Amino acid sequence: MNIVLQLAFALMAGFAIWLFTRNINRIRTLILLGKPETIATSQKERIRNLALLAFGQKKMFKNPLVAILHLVIYLGFIIINVEVLEIVLDGLLGTHRLFASLLGHGLYRFLINSFEWMALGVIVVCVIFLIRRNTLKLKRFASNDLNGWPRSDANYILLAEIVLMSLFLKMNAADSVLQLREYGHYADAQVGLFAVSHWLVPFFDGFKTPTLYVLERTFWWLHIAGILAFLNYLPYSKHLHILFAFPNAWFARPDVQGKMANMPEIQKEVALALGQDISTNPVLAALPDAPPASFGAKDVFDLSWKNLLDAYSCTECGRCSAACPANTTGKALSPRTIMMKTRDRLEEIGKNMKGNGGNFKSDGKSLLHDYITVEELRACTTCNACVEECPVSISPLDIILKQRRYLILDESNSPGEWNAMFSNIENNMAPWKFAPDEREAWIHEG
Repeated sequence: MNIVLQLAFALMAGFAIWLFTRNINRIRTLILLGKPETIATSQKERIRNLALLAFGQKKMFKNPLVAILHLVIYLGFIIINVEVLEIVLDGLLGTHRLFASLLGHGLYRFLINSFEWMALGVIVVCVIFLIRRNTLKLKRFASNDLNGWPRSDANYILLAEIVLMSLFLKMNAADSVLQLREYGHYADAQVGLFAVSHWLVPFFDGFKTPTLYVLERTFWWLHIAGILAFLNYLPYSKHLHILFAFPNAWFARPDVQGKMANMPEIQKEVALALGQDISTNPVLAALPDAPPASFGAKDVFDLSWKNLLDAYSCTECGRCSAACPANTTGKALSPRTIMMKTRDRLEEIGKNMKGNGGNFKSDGKSLLHDYITVEELRACTTCNACVEECPVSISPLDIILKQRRYLILDESNSPGEWNAMFSNIENNMAPWKFAPDEREAWIHEG
């Protein structure tokens, strides 16, 4: 019977890992549809970003209380799942609390006690976050751009974490009672009661031993099956940032915040128009004489792979939109929605490719116009508040700027006031409608 259970466990774990790997590879394929982008960050700076932004969640600490609560739920959930390694080995080898004998009962009890306090912390914080989202209804959580699946998704994750942590504590409590009764292989563990689950021992002590054994095994199986299910839920959830925050921090751009990346093709045209010698600039000199097929970004294929990684790393926390002056004054723009719509478009393209043998068949749609409107793009003040506020350092602004470039340079779609300014810059080399030799005329006016 034990061999049958081991085989069943191996099949369950193997299928879950295979399915997760397939889904992550699907997302990786979609991200790599983006254009190449070189991010020249030093190894030292990347390690620093990984430690501070991903692990340490540095940018969350602008609001210390919320940051601490989030750190509890994040680190607690990650660290507690170290015990999953023991569960996996027990399931495959048919052992029980394998690490107790390997680590020694003293160290093992210390670790499990630490995990239990973390589990309790995760449960408490998840309850607080549920109340915060659904009862207090903070503006950024009550926003219409979270209507439907995004709002439900956040609640499902919090509820799932409460269930998983509760199963962990119940499993330990039932296990402790079976140890005290010296039942079967539980008698060999003898690690005693644990810090938090011992509060549940009186409840489980009322069950007969065979019933208690079934309960403990049920909790054990549900706990590990729940973790594997949670793992495979992540690729369909905004909580994918739990994983993608790490590569996104590793590939964070080193540029000064708010710096707009120039298009070398445009720089070359301007330099030639001004009669400059571009041979001194190897980047411009290496560009072909023919202009690019298009400027900016109309669809996700025109964005860089880093833009697309940003879209999948978005936490949908809404801090960017809460800080956006356009959004707070009632304009159509929501930086959070920019990232969500980019991801939605990518997912639609993924379905298209799946139905066409891995190739994209034009569907007559594009990110610009069909997902993101001109009104949204024009509302942006390029103040960089969204980038500054994002806890995982994504940049909605970069996507906005690339789409505005397409509007102006490819579609000649810009407000009349902008066109007048562009004309003045082109003809007078300044935004004002004065010839260069007339700029000082006001000095002589009486």
